[in-house]
Amino acid sequence: MRRRFKEDGYVWVKNVIPREEVYDMREHYFAQFAHTEMLALYTSPRNGIFNSSSDPSAYEGIGGVPEASTKDLLNTAHASPTYRTFLAHPSLRAFIRHFTGWKQERILDRAMLRHNCPGSQSTGIHYDQYFLRDGEDEFLTAWVPIGDCSAAGGGLMYLENSTHLGQDLERDFLAKARDLPKEERIDAFNRFMAKDGFMSHDAVEFWEQHQETVGRWLVGNYEAGDVVFHNPWMVHAATQNEDPQGRIRLASDLRFYEEGANLDKRWTKVWKHDDGL
Repeated sequence: MRRRFKEDGYVWVKNVIPREEVYDMREHYFAQFAHTEMLALYTSPRNGIFNSSSDPSAYEGIGGVPEASTKDLLNTAHASPTYRTFLAHPSLRAFIRHFTGWKQERILDRAMLRHNCPGSQSTGIHYDQYFLRDGEDEFLTAWVPIGDCSAAGGGLMYLENSTHLGQDLERDFLAKARDLPKEERIDAFNRFMAKDGFMSHDAVEFWEQHQETVGRWLVGNYEAGDVVFHNPWMVHAATQNEDPQGRIRLASDLRFYEEGANLDKRWTKVWKHDDGL
């Protein structure tokens, strides 16, 4: 497993967290939206089925421009004791220590819950390091689908053999940005980056630009309890949510360092909408 991670830049691990506990988290999250028109009538928050008569843009999650009431709900969800406890799940933490060999791991407090309704914009193409430039590049990202997520349901897709591409792109950026003030140089939204912090929203076009040095876009049918781990340079994005059952994609992306590492201190506070990162 460690060899595959080193060679491929990611590893998809089944059944890291008990399935029902993942669905408990899903139910808790969507219960906070039960009084809105985001969920389909007469359905359980545990299922998280989108109300197809609603406008998905009104209920955009992180990275979107949701209505003010949705922003407030997102802020509350990220600070909730239930979510903070989920982040400390002993099965997840024990696996990370075993996999990395670290005596103690440190999670960045700015973990994120990303929901994506069918028909809304998905997360664009990126690698994680350019969002965390003010810390070491030796960290582990854990992507946790909170509920089953089909290949058509908005899950992550990885660009095969792209670790070197992420590293090359970052070197090019640092060369261009070397004369910028530090605050702007470490900003994923600076003058040399796309306005929304992503390299592209067009997976086909991006692949065509780099096809000589990378492989395919890879995606899978993720299940509750799975976790995908990837390195800071692996190029990835989310698919468009076209789930045939109308399920809202919910996932959390977490970053772990070895205790004592040089952290990007901007990420040591709980996520809040419009926090500038």
